[in-house]
Amino acid sequence: MTLTTTSTAPIGVFDSGIGGLTVVAALRRALPGERILYVGDTARVPYGGKSAETVTRYAHEISDLLLGDGASMIVVACNTASALAVPELAQSCPVPMIGVLEPGAAAAVKATRSGRIGVIGTRATIGSDAYGKAIRRLAPDLQVIAESCPLLVPLIEEGLLEDPVTDAVLHRYLDPMLREGVDTLVLGCTHYPLLKPAIQRICGEGVTLVDSAENCALTVAAMRHGTESAVPSAGPDIMLTDPSEGFLREAARQLGIPIGSVTLRRIGS
Repeated sequence: MTLTTTSTAPIGVFDSGIGGLTVVAALRRALPGERILYVGDTARVPYGGKSAETVTRYAHEISDLLLGDGASMIVVACNTASALAVPELAQSCPVPMIGVLEPGAAAAVKATRSGRIGVIGTRATIGSDAYGKAIRRLAPDLQVIAESCPLLVPLIEEGLLEDPVTDAVLHRYLDPMLREGVDTLVLGCTHYPLLKPAIQRICGEGVTLVDSAENCALTVAAMRHGTESAVPSAGPDIMLTDPSEGFLREAARQLGIPIGSVTLRRIGS
């Protein structure tokens, strides 16, 4: 699918917090001329422990906000919302809507050598078995070993990216999967690429990390092919639903994203 919208119409991206900036960074590498609107729902982060009905309501509210600001496409940079909300919302959305789940599943199927794929994510993402279903649709014989990691998003949002506490938590989550012999690990939350060095160190070089943010950006780039501007854009327009600029700017620094103005937008409840 190729879009015919003009390059002046921005791509709307949202996540439950700051983690979706990993998708923004990947989009900027793949489509440097595109203008990006980013909403971080910092007032209601994390989504991972919330019901499907609540996550879908949140996603609907933010999608309407982005559409009102002229977004020509909506990228759901949240694995929980991709699993629980996108299947319903994409059917009625007036512009293309893409989540991070399907591109990540396809990349994992391509990467595995042993046929054993690990997936880490929030409770809601893992509980939905969305990655398992997507992987098995592509390759029914593959084994998926999934682990919910509820402590990781709070640690990341606190900026504890290189910390003994974070390493201990990662070992608790990853060691059982490694004993199962996974050779591919899907980072099933867009916050997790910020921990990629620590995760790779614990898993070892024999395990391929599948970054859902990178693969989502490649899919978006293929959809936008031929419409993008050749002139590099400025940094993304950032909207937060609750003040969280400290970690926002630290995450942006680590990801190499220039941050200009940050606005506060109150939505929903």
